[in-house]
Amino acid sequence: MNWKPPIYFAFLLLLFSLTSCDIAVIDPKGIIAASQRDLIYTTLGLMLLVVMPVLVLTLVFAWRYRASAKARYEPEWDHNTLLEYIWWGIPILIIGVLAVITWKSSHELDPYKPLEQPGKPIEIQVVALDWKWLFIYPTENVAVVNFVQFPVGVPVNFKITAQAPMNSFWIPSLAGQIYAMEGMQTKLHIMASEPGNYEGVSANFSGEGFNGMKFFAKASSTEEYTRWIDSLRHSPDTLTRTRYDALALPSSNDPVRIYSAVADQLFLHIMMQFMMPGCGNGCDKTSHACCRRQSMDSAHDMPMDHMPGMSEHQHSPHP
Repeated sequence: MNWKPPIYFAFLLLLFSLTSCDIAVIDPKGIIAASQRDLIYTTLGLMLLVVMPVLVLTLVFAWRYRASAKARYEPEWDHNTLLEYIWWGIPILIIGVLAVITWKSSHELDPYKPLEQPGKPIEIQVVALDWKWLFIYPTENVAVVNFVQFPVGVPVNFKITAQAPMNSFWIPSLAGQIYAMEGMQTKLHIMASEPGNYEGVSANFSGEGFNGMKFFAKASSTEEYTRWIDSLRHSPDTLTRTRYDALALPSSNDPVRIYSAVADQLFLHIMMQFMMPGCGNGCDKTSHACCRRQSMDSAHDMPMDHMPGMSEHQHSPHP
């Protein structure tokens, strides 16, 4: 059986795909994604320090000790101190370097860590639904489905929850993924370094409509962002509790929807309905006050990650 042509063809196909495809994680458009790309290259380089010599020596040994070669035969040889130092010492050094890099990068790229950048951050609340993304701008009191926009060079603070199976929020060009879970709030801090439209996806399989759970994130100038926010306020649709309940019903490949106003404390309502008896659907008119009171009364029974409104330093770095 001639197995060589299929292997060569697969290798060439892989090489072509890597050179012709636009891979977002190695073409970052934000400061967090750029740091993550550099981390990938660093760890890849350290890995190749071990892998490449092994591959080269595999070919050298195969050629040197082929059947037709007149290589020296030493069946009693079993030890070489220099070689022992090499194949134990180099991996230990590489693991030590990787340990230091892992420790530093885990703290520097903590998704809960606010970016130390000038300018007032923009807060955006994100809700993962079946199978769509809801973005709420609490300061501007507007909301959009499957589309989010923010200015270039301005920190963006995402607060993320879900009313659906466990999901994962990911904009590959701008940052790594972060989980979205019912009754919990996770965080992600990003900043775009150049304007553009960047695809956002669900990075965690969540059922039938998972493939259509996509959105676009647009980074624009501050002036364009301001005009866009003003345009949202002209939408005839408002996101009341009743309309939110209808929106939360399972659907996939949803078009962009715009809401010019949002029900008071909707994000808190979504999160707390899974946590406190009587909150959420149980107290329609005073739900937000009810939830705040009950959440404070039972703070000692609740992990800090479950509590909205806590300071950045009171959250663990991972969900």
